[in-house]
Parts: sequence; C-alpha cells; structure tokens
Amino acid sequence: MVRPHAAGHPMSPDPHTHAPASPRETGWRAVAADAVRCLRFYSRLPAPVLPWEGDPHAAPDFAVTPRALPIAGAVIGAAGALVLGLAHALGFGPALSAALAVGALVAATGAFHEDGLADTADGFWGGHTRERRLEIMRDSRIGSYGAAALVLSLIVRILALATLVERAGPLAGAMALVVMAALSRTGALDVMIALDPARSSGASHAVGRPLPRTVATAWALCAALGLALGLVGGLPLPGLALAFAAAALTAWGMTALSRARLGGYTGDVVGATQQVAEIAAFLALLACLRP
Repeated sequence: MVRPHAAGHPMSPDPHTHAPASPRETGWRAVAADAVRCLRFYSRLPAPVLPWEGDPHAAPDFAVTPRALPIAGAVIGAAGALVLGLAHALGFGPALSAALAVGALVAATGAFHEDGLADTADGFWGGHTRERRLEIMRDSRIGSYGAAALVLSLIVRILALATLVERAGPLAGAMALVVMAALSRTGALDVMIALDPARSSGASHAVGRPLPRTVATAWALCAALGLALGLVGGLPLPGLALAFAAAALTAWGMTALSRARLGGYTGDVVGATQQVAEIAAFLALLACLRP
C-alpha cells in the first residue's frame, strides 16, 4: 500500500519529499538502504538509520526503492513467525497460535494493508460512479462492505495458517508466513506498473511508480527468498510455485477490477491487493499439502 502512516507516527514520511540517494549508496549498501526505507514505509517496526543513508525521514522513491521490498516483507513476516513459534512452544495449539501470529502481523504494520482492503471494498461496491468511489475511499469511516472484507480476510488467513501448521508443522507454518509476507507485497507492485494513479494528488501520486526493472528485480529476489525459506521449512516446491502463480494472478485480477472501477489505482487498492494475494497464495500452497 502506498499511503503514508497516520500523522504523528515517528517514522511518518513526508509524501512530497523523496529520500535522496547518498553518494555512498552503491552495491549492497544501496539495496540495504532500500530495504530499510521499505520497512519504515510499510510497517511500524523499528528500523535502523544506516550510516550511508540519505534522509531517513523522507518518503521512499518508488521508482527504485521497492526492488528491496521482499526483504522488508520477510522481516514483517518474521514478526508473525516468531509469535507463531512461541505460541506453539507454549502449547497453545494451531488455531490460537495462528490467531496470535496474524495479530502480530496486523500490529507490525499498524493495520496498514487491512485499512486499504476495507476502504477498497467500501469504495468498489459502495459507489455507483468513479468520483463517488474515490470519495468513499477517502472517508476514514468503515462501511458494511469494508467490515465484511476485514472479517473474512482475518478468518481465512488464521484458518489457512492453522491448517498449514496442522498438516506440515510449526516450522513450515513460520517459513510460509515469511514467504507470503514477501510474496504478497511484491505481487501488489504489479498494480502500480500496470495502471496510472487514479488521482492527480495524494500519496500514490506523490511517491511515484516503480520502474519495470524495479519490479522485475523484486520478483527475482522474492523467488530466491521463497526457494531458500521454503527448503528450510520443508514446503513443497510445487506448492510454492502455485503460490507465486496465485499471487501474480491475483494482482492481475485486482488490476483489471481497479481499472474498471476507478480508471487507475490508489494506495488503498495496492493494500487490498496485498491482502487478497496473501490469501490466494496460502490457499494455493495448502492445495498441495493434502491431509
């Protein structure tokens, strides 16, 4: 989702000021700086100020920075994975452990993507014109469509994770959480390169759009992370491949829907895409893990 956090958050960026590249940001240092910027933008987790960074309080330049988004996504997913492992070690069982893990993910991002899902659901199905849909999506109040979407998202994610833990064990569940957190956020970038911003102002317009090579790099990095973590967790390779395909198809579907409803995309749509892509990827993986 490409919308700044609420005002007052210590890492809230100014959407009109992009992070300048330091002359020392080359090679792996540049990738590390981009990963930290993504972590600040996409989450409430503490992120260090690297010695070679430019302005750490500026909004990331989305033309290049999201190439490291899979790394930030994996860090966010690791927060849920740690809670899942701890809860399982305390004997809480798959269902309660999964609920606590998903709760940790929501807390780690400040419900960043869940907010986008709710706003998108309200706007897409609560308005009859493009202008009215955009107006609804700016409204901070939640409607019936948004509430239903939020409840369904949380229920499906918790049940999917609990089922995965039951079938493959807590390590597989933890690694899947990390992979899906990276994969779903990477997939949501596809919306940003396929569509123009639906508004001529706002954060989605201010931060810019990723270059195609930026998204290609993010996908390659995500695939490498997914393969490595999948092997560690004992996840089936066909299931991982199907999960990647499901996330990509979800992004394509959300792109088509947003084009039809808004004629472009907003930060809320990107956030909603992340949520739906995560669900689709989890279900695809489960389809290859028979009981």
